[in-house]
Amino acid sequence: MTLKGVKRLFMVAAVYDLILGFVFALFYKPIYNGFGVALPNHAGYIQLAAAHIFIFGIGFYLVAQNPQRNRSVITLGILMKLAFVGVAFGHLIADTIPVFYVPFAALDLIFLVLFLIANGATKPETYASAKMAA
Repeated sequence: MTLKGVKRLFMVAAVYDLILGFVFALFYKPIYNGFGVALPNHAGYIQLAAAHIFIFGIGFYLVAQNPQRNRSVITLGILMKLAFVGVAFGHLIADTIPVFYVPFAALDLIFLVLFLIANGATKPETYASAKMAA
């Protein structure tokens, strides 16, 4: 993956997570009700998770601006996507997750794989050789 590809990937991830975090923070009730999912006993459980997603969107925007300088955010993004994918698919196997989470988990699995590739593409030695070839 080229540096330009890394920037594009993380801009897409930023927009996705910023929108997802914003929408779930403000509109979780109609979303949950629309899918017939019981609301938790306190809105903060959903809003805090949504805020974290939004904050990761900001981090992914920073990576899109300068992947090399913000490479550590890629590692955090990998861990965040791995956590959600692991939890979601684990509950899917146990048949204990609302179905509407599955498409988000599938998208995050794709992001996870692409983030791993981007992480390799932004290693200092990879970046230096790609810069010399350009």
